[in-house]
Amino acid sequence: MAKWLSRELVEIPSEFSLKLHSLVKQILFSRGLKSEKELQAFIAPDYQTDCLNPFLFCEMEKLIERIRLARDLKEKVIIFGDYDADGITSSAILKETFSELGVDADVYIPDKRTEGYGLNLLAIDIFKIAGVKLIITVDCGITSFAETEKAKQYGIDVIITDHHHVPEKLPNALAIINPHQKNCGYPFEDLAGVGVAFKVVQAIYEKLMPEKIGQTKWMLDLVSIGTIADCVPLIGENRLFVKYGLVVLSKTRRVGLLELFTVGRIVIDESAIPDTKKVSFYIAPRINAAGRINHANLAYNLIVEKDTVRARDFALELEENNIERQKITAEVVKEIKSLAENSYKNKKIIFAISDHFPIGVVGLVAGKIAQMFNKPTAIFQKGTDESKGSFRSIPQINIIESIGKCSHLLLKFGGHSQAAGVSVRNDQMENFQKALEEIIEKQLEGIELESEIIIDGQVETKEIGFDLIADIEKLKPFGMGNAEPIILVKNLVINEKRFLGSEKKHVKFLLSLAEKNSSDNESMRVFEAISFNGGEKFASLKENDQIDILCNIQKDDWNGNSRIQLNVVDMRISKIS
Repeated sequence: MAKWLSRELVEIPSEFSLKLHSLVKQILFSRGLKSEKELQAFIAPDYQTDCLNPFLFCEMEKLIERIRLARDLKEKVIIFGDYDADGITSSAILKETFSELGVDADVYIPDKRTEGYGLNLLAIDIFKIAGVKLIITVDCGITSFAETEKAKQYGIDVIITDHHHVPEKLPNALAIINPHQKNCGYPFEDLAGVGVAFKVVQAIYEKLMPEKIGQTKWMLDLVSIGTIADCVPLIGENRLFVKYGLVVLSKTRRVGLLELFTVGRIVIDESAIPDTKKVSFYIAPRINAAGRINHANLAYNLIVEKDTVRARDFALELEENNIERQKITAEVVKEIKSLAENSYKNKKIIFAISDHFPIGVVGLVAGKIAQMFNKPTAIFQKGTDESKGSFRSIPQINIIESIGKCSHLLLKFGGHSQAAGVSVRNDQMENFQKALEEIIEKQLEGIELESEIIIDGQVETKEIGFDLIADIEKLKPFGMGNAEPIILVKNLVINEKRFLGSEKKHVKFLLSLAEKNSSDNESMRVFEAISFNGGEKFASLKENDQIDILCNIQKDDWNGNSRIQLNVVDMRISKIS
């Protein structure tokens, strides 16, 4: 059972005049917005005025001058990307920019299974033979020390653009663009890799192609996909990119994306702006599936393809990869779930290592297990000499800082507070596991590991209507750092319960006020509530039970009709006072 916690109420200034439901005002203030000006900018951000100057990055001028030189000398340039949706979209927008600028640039995305994450020494050798003079990384590179030095020895300059955790020592690169870098100068630290790449794109257009700078807006479809996929907070500039990017996505003319939508039966068109869930659950997983099952080049080639027939072939292959990814993930989750329930029942961190765990899904599995058991989780594929793994964490643990304390035992590591990747020699695995377990155990000493649900506010049933929903929707786009509001509605009774789907995974409820009054229309109102994948969780609830519900209050449009739907987050039997 999850613990229900209510946000502390914040006093709203009396001079606040923006017309919003009191619940929505409270949500905005509780999320750190303290003035009417800030709230107005949050609800209606302006792309022209709210976009930050890319030259606030302290080394952006140096980057621009090196790219200008590459263009003038007709040098060979490599864009070195990553194999996830963030890295793929980053690579695509930078490639588009260089093509427009007239720079001879190719994209290189490593094979996750054979090369691993980030720059590698073998790739540097390949670039030397190909006559490359400049490497620009996107979504990686901040820990590529040896690779940067080797490139320098070969006379190849390296520019790093990244957004991951910055180590104490930095690679000896020509320029580094990373908002977490000390004395970086950029005021917004939470950009995704594609966000950093887009700031580079903006800077290139501003200095080298100012007459075409309006074109950059049409890249926001890819910027929004990469930003949403990487689960960075949807606040500040990220919110700006995603809000406008989803509009561009609804109008996209990218042949590859259109074929992806068709093959995957994903409804994206100009009739309605898609929400972040559509990207998170349908678009991003398909793009990520390429690197997990095959090679990320498949997804990259799909995105940049201009021929419909070839794009359809790429989309069909990507769909097959995604189906395979789902199957493999389910199998590994089942195996590790059993391990977690037994061997790791009394431990604060779950560690699973096996030579048969596919490297392509270890991150996905770690995320699912961490969420399932509310414990930091590490899943490793054991190789002949070394093992590679992914970590997913919980809010109480900054996993990259914890791993950093064991860095002397590792070959390579990098990531964020809640997700990280590691390479470790097999003869050091036992020492690493023991050291990290001790660190985590100490950090979580005395802390009960139970999941928590933060309640944004409570409403009476009489307040639930389309006006409230309209005000809630002004908070979109929802995502990490700006979650869809979780609202408490108390003292309802279950009138009807019905399982949905062939496997009865989903469940639908019809709810009304527990206290009936035939003369009161409100007490006779019936609300439809649905719990996706909640069939097992709410199996014990039955008709006539009096319950409290945590939900997202939404509008459901179907066949031209709109109705109110309560999307269930959690339910429990009411505590009668």
